[in-house]
Amino acid sequence: MDFKNKKLIIFDFDGTLINSIPDLTLAVNKMLLHYNASPLTIEEVTPFIGNGAMPLVKRALKKALPNKELTDAFLEEAFTIYFSAYTAVTCDKTFMYPGVFHTLTKLDEKGYKMVICTNKPYSFIAPILEKLEIKHLFKSWIGEDSLTTKKPDAAPLLHLAKIQEVAIANCIMVGDSKNDILAAQNANMESIGVSYGYNYNENIADYNPTTVVDNFTDLEALF
Repeated sequence: MDFKNKKLIIFDFDGTLINSIPDLTLAVNKMLLHYNASPLTIEEVTPFIGNGAMPLVKRALKKALPNKELTDAFLEEAFTIYFSAYTAVTCDKTFMYPGVFHTLTKLDEKGYKMVICTNKPYSFIAPILEKLEIKHLFKSWIGEDSLTTKKPDAAPLLHLAKIQEVAIANCIMVGDSKNDILAAQNANMESIGVSYGYNYNENIADYNPTTVVDNFTDLEALF
């Protein structure tokens, strides 16, 4: 199997290109500290990641403050604290997975257009790309707040295909989460699941991507 007919590769961000769990956990714990709640471990926070910032905040609060009523006002306040905390540590300990820079460079040299579709807030994407020195490799990117819907809805993928002027048949989604695979299926697009990310502690193969790779560098043989 290969995907040499593809022209646009849509990448997820967290769990696929980068491991941002240390910084996300730090921001979550700064928020919890504000409410005198015990900090959560990286292992506890990991399954909460993938649906966007507010779901992460809500899940963390439910875990750390099980008896607290999570009113809209309280969630809004907590989210503001979290957002500020994460802004301060956006890419302090975040790192690329092994082989990401090399493989992205190879794909770029082969002429593939590459974009990012993430459920991370849009404002955090560019600073991380700049810090990791890979911003130049991507044509565009969208976050959870770029459109009215986010993954697993098909709209973000369809939007990226449209602005890059590439037919759906020539696009492919690469991600570690069921949200990525389901979004691709909803867009009638092929997909590649990476097995090393943080898919709610579930097996990415269970969601039937077109194929699964265990290492990011495995993509080089497919394109």
